[in-house]
Amino acid sequence: MAAEAWTPDLLGAPFEQRTLPLGEDAEGELVATLVRSLPGWRQRMLAPLNDVDVLYVHGWSDFFFQTELARAWNDLGARFYALDLRKYGRSLRDGQAPGYVDSLDTYDADIAAALAAMGLGDQPSRRLVLLGHSTGGLVLTLWSARNPGRASALILNSPWLELQTGALARQALSPVLRAHARVAPLAATPAIDMGFYARAQGEIGSLPNLEGVEHWRPAAAFPIHPGWLNAILAGHQRVAAGVDVGCPALVLLSARSTPPFKWVDALTSTDSVLTVDDVARAAVRIGSMVTLARIEGAIHDVFLSRAAPRAHAYGVMRRWATQTLRD
Repeated sequence: MAAEAWTPDLLGAPFEQRTLPLGEDAEGELVATLVRSLPGWRQRMLAPLNDVDVLYVHGWSDFFFQTELARAWNDLGARFYALDLRKYGRSLRDGQAPGYVDSLDTYDADIAAALAAMGLGDQPSRRLVLLGHSTGGLVLTLWSARNPGRASALILNSPWLELQTGALARQALSPVLRAHARVAPLAATPAIDMGFYARAQGEIGSLPNLEGVEHWRPAAAFPIHPGWLNAILAGHQRVAAGVDVGCPALVLLSARSTPPFKWVDALTSTDSVLTVDDVARAAVRIGSMVTLARIEGAIHDVFLSRAAPRAHAYGVMRRWATQTLRD
């Protein structure tokens, strides 16, 4: 089935969306959704990155709504695209387990459909920058390692490259989780998110003001199932063993983490989702040209932080991308 035409997106002009059919599974219709924002004629003619296409992939229990991020790339001349993966956000259908897959390799089909809709097939005429947040950063890291040379640059915003409890806990948990995933991949597990990350974003004022889509990004996050978590840990193991993304990579992280066990004001200026020091150590194993930037005062999504760390993160990204892609 062919992709549908571009239509207006819920974010308003200039954003448009396109549905990408992916077949069916036991829960019904599968689609991904591509959102785009194109630069104006002046940026297309004069800006430094006017031959670049950016593909953004969101994190767990999330969808694309970061209009400021799109504008930042459009200002550089780049065409900006964002992908709501299957069973997330615009792509979530009734009766589906939100965000569920049993292998991160499954997303190869979503990414291939997006690149085709962007006009970047097997022989692209434009350069590709991949930009992933959290789980999306893990997905794009592994995809890049399986497809070396397809991307000209990889930018990771607090990528989930290691389990929050560290490598030793991951190694101990993995055999048990694999067994559980084989027997009951969609079993219910206890809720562990107390909603503090969503509260921190609310206090900062960085949550989207969109009606009717609260279930796309619930305060306590999606339910976690053994089959999905097993897929995540398998991805972490591949990173721990070492991969090569085949292009320069920029990793943006908060300067520090705060465990989300109770509400404290530090949750509005630190990463309350990942252990950033463990992610920083894992980041050096994804390629030979990795730049690490620690952003003081940033939260888990550095581009949703307060004004000062957010501006710092944008400045780092612009300078790095301009220099890397113009060399």
